[in-house]
Amino acid sequence: MARSHLAAALAAACLGILVTFHLISQFGLPNVGFFHFQQSSPEATTSPNQVVFGPAAVRPAETKDDGSVYLLGAGKADITGPVVEINLMGYADPDQVGSGLRQRLYSRAFIVGDIDNEEERTLYLVLDTQSGDTAVRHGILEGLKELGTEYSLYGENNVAVTGTHSHSGPGAWLNYLLPQITSKGFDGQSYRAIVDGALLSIKRAHEALAPGYLTVAETKILDANINRSLYAYLANPEEERAKYQHEVDKTMTMLRFRRAEDGKDMGVLTWFPVHGTSMLGNNTKISGDNKGVAAMLFEKDMQSPSEGTEDFVAGFSQANVGDTSPNVLGAYCEDGSGEKCNFKDSTCGKGNKMCHGRGPMFRKKDQGASSCLEIGRRQYVGAKALYLSMTTNNVPIKGPVRSFHAYRDFSNMTIQHPNGSLVSTCPAALGYSFAAGTTDGPGAFDFKQNNPGSPNANPVWSVVRNFLHEPSESQKACHAPKPILLDVGDIERPYLWTPNIVDIQILRIGQLLIIVSPGEATTMAGRRWKESISYAASTLALALEADDENPPVVVLGGPANSYTHYIATEEEYNIQRYEGASTLYGPHTLNAYINMTTSLLPYLHTNAQGKHPSPGPNPPIHTNISYNFNPKVRFDRPPFFKKFGQIVRDVEAAYHRGDTVMATFVGANPRNNLRLEGTFAAVEHLSHGSWKRVRDDSNWDLIYQWRRTSTILGTSEVELSWETGRDDGIEGGLYRFRYFGDSKPFGGGEIEAFQGVSGVFRID
Repeated sequence: MARSHLAAALAAACLGILVTFHLISQFGLPNVGFFHFQQSSPEATTSPNQVVFGPAAVRPAETKDDGSVYLLGAGKADITGPVVEINLMGYADPDQVGSGLRQRLYSRAFIVGDIDNEEERTLYLVLDTQSGDTAVRHGILEGLKELGTEYSLYGENNVAVTGTHSHSGPGAWLNYLLPQITSKGFDGQSYRAIVDGALLSIKRAHEALAPGYLTVAETKILDANINRSLYAYLANPEEERAKYQHEVDKTMTMLRFRRAEDGKDMGVLTWFPVHGTSMLGNNTKISGDNKGVAAMLFEKDMQSPSEGTEDFVAGFSQANVGDTSPNVLGAYCEDGSGEKCNFKDSTCGKGNKMCHGRGPMFRKKDQGASSCLEIGRRQYVGAKALYLSMTTNNVPIKGPVRSFHAYRDFSNMTIQHPNGSLVSTCPAALGYSFAAGTTDGPGAFDFKQNNPGSPNANPVWSVVRNFLHEPSESQKACHAPKPILLDVGDIERPYLWTPNIVDIQILRIGQLLIIVSPGEATTMAGRRWKESISYAASTLALALEADDENPPVVVLGGPANSYTHYIATEEEYNIQRYEGASTLYGPHTLNAYINMTTSLLPYLHTNAQGKHPSPGPNPPIHTNISYNFNPKVRFDRPPFFKKFGQIVRDVEAAYHRGDTVMATFVGANPRNNLRLEGTFAAVEHLSHGSWKRVRDDSNWDLIYQWRRTSTILGTSEVELSWETGRDDGIEGGLYRFRYFGDSKPFGGGEIEAFQGVSGVFRID
């Protein structure tokens, strides 16, 4: 997380905090990737997508008797928050402030219910956000209560709130202080957009409930991710690594929702690990990053085939994403040398600022948009090929629907280590290498990755750390070999900085088990966790309804529910690269998650209907006490002798396909009205004498950009641009832009809607 200019976020806290952040502002803190890992692998993956099925997935043509009948529903709704003047969530750079919109964000809801027992249901949400969150999940659960008694079926035990881990969405919606700092606190509008949109997607999924069948299958996508912390991955035992062909998981798992009455597919839910960091840290336009692209392409493709419903929903969920990267060409020094970054610590020369990962289209200087589109396309291509093959290659899901959820305090939990000894977790803390960042967002100053033991850094950081909260000797020993930079678990001024209470949750649908991970598990951490659950599930005979060819299918989805940073293996932790330094609860964090989830597995047994574990201690909710230093919209005014929506710079008369069409309007602040389920921009086509909308701001190639021209006068402009070179299916003919805005009058009063229309242009 970039932590420069922190004083703005905590100006109202207390004198001690103010002084602390003044010191930090003076000394500076690096722009680090708070939510992503480092790539130091020289590997460049260029192999094409391959559809590969394991022995259990090869089956004869499906029939309706192949699987259990479930109650199925899928729904989608807009969650696009403020697209301007709010810090983007992910890179944690306070200078990365939203300036517009490239693609709308969505919540996608998937419901599976027991056809005979309505109380046994699972609700899995995929949000186009950086992660799930304690406050967001709390808001969704409270909102479900307000929807009425029929929604009481969804609650703590069966609702999973996951994020696609996009680094290109608006921030200022998280529960704890640390991620609020660079976004200047907590913004209610940003928060409500997510919660309200998630509730609408749930409502749509619930209203669409119908009997149906579930099938699962897998494919290999070889060209959409690499391991960007390979040095740490190689610290895992050689015999363990030898069990796997790749340094990251290349498997995409797909769950297909098919309605029984007409055989139409309601949606698909996939799991595949790749960071949402295709859009770079200099991007300021909102998007769902590569998974948002993949979902958009799949849903668009399903609008015409007869096998899908009209409101088909495609969810592209994360998996063990921790050390993955979409920058598949590897990390290079952008200092003119063209050399690869140092393998161990991802530096170039004496520092790491010039070490950056390269996406497949890195030569295009478009803030990563071309690479993002390509990585999203590769996921879509693999997913669509898998979907088409599922006619004859799939595993029917059979068995009951079960779930559990519990809160557990990870600040001091005693568990049994795999070697038989008793070990403990620790109050949350972040190490020095957390500040080193990654190749998606490298740090500054003298912070480096691979920095265990005594930190190799300027001693001034020890002064800053101790002023915030000096870790005790027992805390240092508990986290060793992590040198503690931020002892965040014990800081409660003005409220908690990070969670110590974490979510433990698994959903069961027949033989499918979904681990709902609150942190970003690394590749090997995810593998160990899934393997442990699979073994324990087989031992407990949870999959009694499946035959020998259908063992438990275990997937991991996250980051979900509460954001608890990273989950590294103990071996990776000892290396203290970014992932180890960002593993909050010490070297035994992964073992604690495995211990907790496996110990609660009996609640998923067929005979455990209606039984749930003790809920544990509730986490604090800070929505009503969080600070917000983001400026409010005061008023909007058009320039003298102009009106809102009036053209400032019009389109040209004619364009060729491949050109970018642009027009500028007298604008107003889009925070006045988020236009959820609507649009700020549209392209209209003249067809048979009338204008028909053919593009809106949910399309990747229609870009909305807002800029303030005078803060004092309250004037602003909006630029619409259409990148026709990326856009398939453009017909020749006459087109025009339409801009939708809302203005706030000076001195108060109701916000007023307006529109602007460009001149007509021809595309040849």
